[in-house]
Amino acid sequence: MDAPRILVLKPSSLGDIVHTLPAVHRIRLAHPGARIDWVVKPEWRPLLDGNPDLHHLLEFPRNTRHGAFGPLRFWKWTSHLASPPPDLVLDFQGLLRTGVMARRSGGKRLLGLSDAREGAHLFYHETADVSRIPHAVDRYLALASLAGAPEGPLEFPLPAGTPPAMHLPDPPFVVLHPFSRGDGKSLTPGEILRLCAALVPMPVVIVGRGHFAEKPPSGNVTDLSNRTTLPELIAVLRRAVFTVSVDSGPMHLAAALGPRVLSIHTWSDPGKVGPYPPGALVWKSGYLGPRSGWDGRSGPERPDADELDRIAQAVACS
Repeated sequence: MDAPRILVLKPSSLGDIVHTLPAVHRIRLAHPGARIDWVVKPEWRPLLDGNPDLHHLLEFPRNTRHGAFGPLRFWKWTSHLASPPPDLVLDFQGLLRTGVMARRSGGKRLLGLSDAREGAHLFYHETADVSRIPHAVDRYLALASLAGAPEGPLEFPLPAGTPPAMHLPDPPFVVLHPFSRGDGKSLTPGEILRLCAALVPMPVVIVGRGHFAEKPPSGNVTDLSNRTTLPELIAVLRRAVFTVSVDSGPMHLAAALGPRVLSIHTWSDPGKVGPYPPGALVWKSGYLGPRSGWDGRSGPERPDADELDRIAQAVACS
């Protein structure tokens, strides 16, 4: 009998793919001889290259997303998902396009999340009830359980990364990731400078995609913003003694590599999107502590100078 084929649908994005890794690892434990393929956007492939749980990566082509002929190209591309038809399809994305992928694959058993959007649930045979599960990691584990995956330790199989071309300070150093695509999540230039100054004499390496107009203080800061590839970012985070980040994909990447993470939240809910490890810390509205202790308080949305000093002190004492 041929090995069963399992198709994982999670094309994007950085944090969401990281959150899915433990679920797919448990599926591998449940089906040790299966061929597990993962549909992923090309820009996020470095997160999955060399993953021992996977057999093959199927790149979701860029040209299926835009232009007048994008839908036609997408429809033609989905036919390749049925070569051969999978025995099991797990849609961790829960959007119309991944629902269509699931159905077009010809999969014998199509599973998805109960809160899938854009009508994607209409394509599934079964759904995992995640209505009372706040964090994405636990939601995706619920889908893995529906597929028969056992309970077990959390594993985030991530590549070793590639050392960056630019020089890094000698460890121990702190990584600061102050940028986010979400409106209002990024630290302001003044907040970045205050936090870097509060961390003196600890060396700080700034990473991420973004800009701050003011020149960072010389001495303890190495600015790698806009200068690292994804594999290089992984390598830098692995070497850091601690990571301070706003709510973002790189924050979740850092948390998957180790618990020494502090996430700064402005308007987002750390109970739902904070760093997953129990030992990780969050800041929100004056609360500074484990994600599990977040009490839903109201307060200032952004950390002022005193709160940034508290954050730096928490890093120094960890």
